[in-house]
Amino acid sequence: IGLNFTYPSIFLIVVLLLLAAYSYYVYRFTIPIISKPKKILLIGLRTLALLTIVIVFFEPVISFTKIITLEPVNLIFIDNSSSINIEDGTNRPETIKNIAADLSSNELIGKNEFFLFGNNVRGISKDSLAEINFTDGVTNITEVFNTLDDDETNYASIVIISDGVYTEGSNPTYKAANLPVPVFTIGIGDTTRRNDVEVSKVLFNDIVYAETPTSIIAAIQNKGFEGETVIVSLLENNKKIEEQTIVLSQSGIQNVSFSYTPKTSGEKKLSVSITNLNDEFTYANNKKIFYVNVLSNKIKVMILTGSPSTDLSFIKNALNSDDNLTVNSLTQISSDKFVEDINYSLVDSADLLFLVGFPGQNTTDELINIVQKNISDEKMPYFISFSPQTNIQKIKQLQPELPFSFNQQLRSYREVQPEILLTEKNNPLLKHDRPDLVSNWNNLPPVLQPSINFTSKPGSKILSTIKLNNNAINIPLIVTRNFNGKRSVAVLAGDIWKWKLQTARKNLNLFDSFILNCVKWLNTTEEQDRISVKTSKRNYSPGEKIEFLARVSDESLNPVDDADIKVTIASGQNSYEVNMLSAGKGLYEGTLLLNETGDFVFQAEILRDGILLGIDKGTFNVGEIEIEFLNPVMNYGLLKLLADETGGNYYTPEKYEELFNRLAEINKTTSKEKIVTSDVTLWSDEWLLVVVILLFSLEWFLRKRMGML
Repeated sequence: IGLNFTYPSIFLIVVLLLLAAYSYYVYRFTIPIISKPKKILLIGLRTLALLTIVIVFFEPVISFTKIITLEPVNLIFIDNSSSINIEDGTNRPETIKNIAADLSSNELIGKNEFFLFGNNVRGISKDSLAEINFTDGVTNITEVFNTLDDDETNYASIVIISDGVYTEGSNPTYKAANLPVPVFTIGIGDTTRRNDVEVSKVLFNDIVYAETPTSIIAAIQNKGFEGETVIVSLLENNKKIEEQTIVLSQSGIQNVSFSYTPKTSGEKKLSVSITNLNDEFTYANNKKIFYVNVLSNKIKVMILTGSPSTDLSFIKNALNSDDNLTVNSLTQISSDKFVEDINYSLVDSADLLFLVGFPGQNTTDELINIVQKNISDEKMPYFISFSPQTNIQKIKQLQPELPFSFNQQLRSYREVQPEILLTEKNNPLLKHDRPDLVSNWNNLPPVLQPSINFTSKPGSKILSTIKLNNNAINIPLIVTRNFNGKRSVAVLAGDIWKWKLQTARKNLNLFDSFILNCVKWLNTTEEQDRISVKTSKRNYSPGEKIEFLARVSDESLNPVDDADIKVTIASGQNSYEVNMLSAGKGLYEGTLLLNETGDFVFQAEILRDGILLGIDKGTFNVGEIEIEFLNPVMNYGLLKLLADETGGNYYTPEKYEELFNRLAEINKTTSKEKIVTSDVTLWSDEWLLVVVILLFSLEWFLRKRMGML
């Protein structure tokens, strides 16, 4: 027990002496005269009362410290996943139960605590070890180490009994490497690769377009079946789309390519499957499920330009390099002539506009009004470049919708280079396939910018300012705006084709990436930015917990923590509901445990104060693929690495008794003491005030009883 003060104790002693002297002075002569014992009592009460008041300024704290000896404990984690039920000739379930029984009954190794892991980690009593059923749908070994945060337990060692095949979570070796205790592993199962055929990998595009062919490539792997004939099928929502008959190669791996043309839009569940062969070790890996998002059609891009230009050619080529875009253009060459056939309806039907040197000298008011109506009333996203062909007077008709403003016109131009703002170095519009992003942008050749004092409007974001003669100037060059559902990108210069010409010699795709990134950003709806509800993965095993994750932002993309999110899940027979809870910073989570298998669709409604913010949908599958049976071979390498990285040992079921000696040694030599300290702040305790009042009250009471003035 210790008593501490804010100021040195000597000061308190001096104050105590002064208070005692003052109290003695007060009671040196009394009327009437009282006896010496009574006088000493009154002096003591007065001194204590005053000292109690003064002591508050010294902020006294009483510290209580105790040492707790923690008994060493061996933590034993048993794999409860369904992969333990794989029949590989080693009788995995009985092997684990026998090892667990020996560990629980051996008194030499000290105190043991048993846990099961798979879907999650939970404790199990020694009496229940014989009743382990090995039914968890996944194996998450990393979660074993995430639970080791109890300071009250003296972890002496960790024992993991498993086949080492994890189907969820990250690689556990990274987490285990920082442990202060050794990890001992006992490998369950056979390490021999059996004769088998599997769909090992599928390559595909996440986003495709209706009525547009796309390639799907499946990697087929086999051992022991070379020369056998199998049928490989591509299925959409379990309906066969295409099949190919192949002869399994001697190399053990081969690719099968399918051409897939979706008929309708929406999310499609696809799968690649192989016919089963006799004597395969497992059929669980003969099918692989994946999902693609089918958009209704290609993104329609309309390019409008006041006159032919090199910028037009380079931008059009960049857009045409993406097969997911349909590019049309109207290139004006005189007041009533265009390079293409005049069709203003293409402007109205476009998904987004590219205004390159638009409007020009010959652009009609009719076409300007059509553009203004689309970007203002229809909220059509657009890209605009301010080139020498742009007519300054006519562009003022579009100024209310532009992300920039200008109030001065000069007929000259200045050669400027980009100066990317460091705050925007991770902006998705600037991304390309090379490192040193900012350096690559800032070293681009000069482009022509009108000698105008450009300023960005409220709600706009400046990605790049200009650099003139290597001097940075606070005038915008690249500006974006996302305001009230309207998106726009502006490059306030012309001759930007030079950016491509220089970077092409360096094999740098900066120009094309920038143009295509602009298309992706412009075509993203505001709701997609603000709202997202999805499951943690798409394929679940039976009995596995379904996790829903959501992200919600307001119109300014600020996180929303007070939204109400209700998720409705439906199968062919039943429906379920989940109310998601806020996890802070605009993130929400919810879980559901299903007792049926099949395909499920969900719809999430996001409300705030009763107002609908948006709706999101998705799909997932339960039980069609047994994840735990995809890899039936024990992962010896992982179990050995876990042990070696932590100073432990790997044991086989035939030699696990050697572990007992190690655990016994650790139990004898491992000791841990925990120091627990608690403080009581006397100076802020209300009982201090009570003591002061009682002391003064007692002094006053005694004075009155003695008849003193």
